[in-house]
Amino acid sequence: MTTAADTAPTTQPFQAEVSELLHLMVHSVYSETDIFLRELISNASDACDKLRYEAISEPELIGEGEAPNIRIIPDKKAGTLTVADTGIGMERQELIDNLGTIARSGTKAFVAKLAEAKDGASLIGQFGVGFYSAFMVADRIVVTSRRAGGSEVWTWSSSGDAGFEVAPASEEDAKRETRGTEIMLHLKEDAKKYLETYEIERIVGAYSDNIQFPIVLVGEEGEPRQINAASALWQRSKSELKPEDYTQAYKQIANAFDEPAMTLHYRAEGRYSYAVLLFSPSTKPFDLFEPARKGKVKLYVRRVFITDDADLLPAYLRFIRGVIDSEDLPLNISREMLQNNPQLAQIRKAVTSRVIGELETMGEKEPESFGKIWDAFGSVIKEGIYEDFERREKLLALSRFASTAGEKRTLKQYVADLKPNQTEIYFLVGDSIERLKSNPRLEAASARGIEVLLLTDPVDAFWTSARLEFEGKPLKSLSQGDLNFDLIPLLDENQDKAEPAADEAETIAIIKASLGDRVTDVKASTRLTTSASCLVAGSHGPDRELERLLSQQNRGMRTKPILEINLRHPLVSAIANRGSDKAIADDLSLLLLEQAQILDGELPEDPAAFAARLNRLVLQGIGSS
Repeated sequence: MTTAADTAPTTQPFQAEVSELLHLMVHSVYSETDIFLRELISNASDACDKLRYEAISEPELIGEGEAPNIRIIPDKKAGTLTVADTGIGMERQELIDNLGTIARSGTKAFVAKLAEAKDGASLIGQFGVGFYSAFMVADRIVVTSRRAGGSEVWTWSSSGDAGFEVAPASEEDAKRETRGTEIMLHLKEDAKKYLETYEIERIVGAYSDNIQFPIVLVGEEGEPRQINAASALWQRSKSELKPEDYTQAYKQIANAFDEPAMTLHYRAEGRYSYAVLLFSPSTKPFDLFEPARKGKVKLYVRRVFITDDADLLPAYLRFIRGVIDSEDLPLNISREMLQNNPQLAQIRKAVTSRVIGELETMGEKEPESFGKIWDAFGSVIKEGIYEDFERREKLLALSRFASTAGEKRTLKQYVADLKPNQTEIYFLVGDSIERLKSNPRLEAASARGIEVLLLTDPVDAFWTSARLEFEGKPLKSLSQGDLNFDLIPLLDENQDKAEPAADEAETIAIIKASLGDRVTDVKASTRLTTSASCLVAGSHGPDRELERLLSQQNRGMRTKPILEINLRHPLVSAIANRGSDKAIADDLSLLLLEQAQILDGELPEDPAAFAARLNRLVLQGIGSS
């Protein structure tokens, strides 16, 4: 039952993030203001899609009424531009929720990034707040809407300042709005160019030609005419289409402003029939690393939009944008059915393999173009190495790595360049290439010319924790477990002939006594040639870098490391020689541990004690000179 309070005009403040966003729009310095019309048309298309979908189970929502379409009405005399649709429409609360708040995570970060951007047009569409872009060109917006099947018509209005008003529509507006939404922009003086029909046609042709619903321009002369192709481009033959057609379709489907780095268009026939049009962006979308890791491929059934939340590709391909249009799925498929539909599972499997195959081909035939995709999305693709056991070998082959031998190296290249008697693929995980290149754990490998993969993406610490091999060669971390390079010849055969100056058993016993439970063990190192010490993880359990990342997220306690020592290093020899002086032995042993921590990018456990210890040893050295 509708009460008087429900129908009374109400004024409400905007959500704080919306107010910040509107401030940026009202005082916009963005040059690409054309985006507002593309965004309003895209929203209108979504509303028509929703109507068509809901009408599958409730045909009366459309009934004898007007078919879903979009109308653009410029009025030079009034200085207004109207974008109207005959889509699903909105009730009072929907107007408040949809136009007064942004109900999604990452809003604050988005607004901050938008404020920093020189031109925010590419961000606006990505984040799904395109309605507010209209305030770049309008000083007042009035939205009139009737929900399909509803009897009430509501008006939302705002000047883009502190808040908005929602009120029952006037009798005249209520008669005009039989279903759908009408957005009337009162244009700013410097935006009056958008009242020119040629300007409207230019923008529609550039951004919205492939919208599936008719876009009708109602000019001053009053003769309405359709100004878009209104065709499902993915249903057309590839031979009919030009590169610019795909570029325009990508920008419209993905709400993007960059160029597609890869286009995949085909039709699958056989047991199941479906059309596929997919794109890889060339730049990272804003929401690439949102925790939900949701994909953005849209599911259609016989050209009817169903959902963009069907997880049509695995999470590690969530950067892919586009459309999959099935001929066989039921139109009234529910979200629950989507999760368990065997046909959709087969489509998902086949399309995933096709995308990976296309990336493989691109990597072989167009390495520069593939390099752009890898630079933008390689860290996401590598999530699949950990998650997708079935395609693990293919994803490893697809991956590109920085290594001690160069940039963008493949594992195939690595295996082809193995040293004599080398049976493993070696890697090191850290937070920067520079720090990894100076890591003491590389020393023994470098002395033999062994290539080492240098992995710096946070995800690298996770996928390398799985037991992996490529072409029969296991992947082995240089910071975990025991290493044996004895069978691999040194580049300089004379380098390793000197006998250790310190007795191994005696020295290790002294250091263990000094360090106590700060480490789990002390071992003579096969990794080190010039450095005194390094820290490694045991053969079982997580690597050092994975432990560090997990502890930062409070998802695990760090275990005590193993300290490896270089018995040929003078500092280690000094410990053996001064073992009878417990104070000096303790200081030198702790120095071995603390310098290894520093080389790993960590602080010593007690920085003040470290500084005092270092000063004490330096002064002792000066005094003895």
